[in-house]
Amino acid sequence: MHANSMRALSMTKRFQRGLVVGKFAPLHRGHEHLIQHAFDACDEVIILSYCKPEFTGCEAERREQWLEKLFPAARVLVATDARLVSSLADGAGFREVPSNDADEIIHRRFCGFLCQQVLGVNVEAVFTSEDYGEGFAAELTRYFREQDSAVPEVRHVLVDRARKVVPVSGTLLRADVHANRGWLSPAVYASFVRRICLLGGESSGKSTLAEALARELDTCHVTEYGRDLWELKKGALVFDDMLQIAERQIAAEEEAARRANRYLCCDTSPLTTLFYSHHLFGRAEPALQRLADRPYDLTVLCEVDFPFVQDGTRQSESLRSIQHNWYLRELAERAIPFLLVTGSVADRVRAVGQVLTSAQPSAPRSAV
Repeated sequence: MHANSMRALSMTKRFQRGLVVGKFAPLHRGHEHLIQHAFDACDEVIILSYCKPEFTGCEAERREQWLEKLFPAARVLVATDARLVSSLADGAGFREVPSNDADEIIHRRFCGFLCQQVLGVNVEAVFTSEDYGEGFAAELTRYFREQDSAVPEVRHVLVDRARKVVPVSGTLLRADVHANRGWLSPAVYASFVRRICLLGGESSGKSTLAEALARELDTCHVTEYGRDLWELKKGALVFDDMLQIAERQIAAEEEAARRANRYLCCDTSPLTTLFYSHHLFGRAEPALQRLADRPYDLTVLCEVDFPFVQDGTRQSESLRSIQHNWYLRELAERAIPFLLVTGSVADRVRAVGQVLTSAQPSAPRSAV
């Protein structure tokens, strides 16, 4: 046989199209192992995910982002009641996602419905790590053959049923995602990192606080890209730099979140860039206006009770007060809760720590 023909045969997959279904709450290494097994055996992989009710921190949009980021070659469908209704113009079939405790036959037929009626495909194999896989495959076969009797039998492929390869579960991770972060891809774990945004006028101790907080929390911090660019260009920024600064700041946050430990200290945010865009140029790009709405788990505003230090890169001391008052107005108008910190660096670190360990750390109260 010709060498090229031999290579073509060796690359032939066992199935044309395979299916993986899961809550993925959260998406962990065991799920990744299962999905990769499906890719190894199939030309095309369909991933379905739904959960009702949702688990906090693992909502549909977040699961969709995880799956699309880690498996861009897969065809991903994350179903919700709202998405289901909008995808079915004729009103036929399932009108809502089955609850998690619904009968297994309903779940199996719902998956068949999503494949055929929403995605317009049949599958040849279903990949699971569970004993129910054989019954799942059999019910999918029945469902598909109701539409076309010539559809071939759906095969079940069992992967790591004993969890010896990847001994982890969603229940374990939901109990303490940080202690078990080793079972998560960095891209998934980053979603559970709480972002702390530090704001403040020039020479208000913001950058010093970011570094001190990171040390106290045993995590990392993101430096202020706009300041770095200002120094690099010797203050000669142009209007087009503003949007770039905000985008680069966000990209740095996303990268750092993959390495962070529970928290990420962010020295500034696109809101700061919005201030400088108006201050320096009297206007701002619409895209920058939108990025300035970027949410954080905790927003900290540094009081201007530090002595002003002119290090050669800063503007005037009067600008510091103007900027501080601008933050107060913007945070109030945007209804963003924040913590106003005062005093020494140790005092400020202590104040932030108290908020983080409070009963409702995700909703800090304004100090004004």
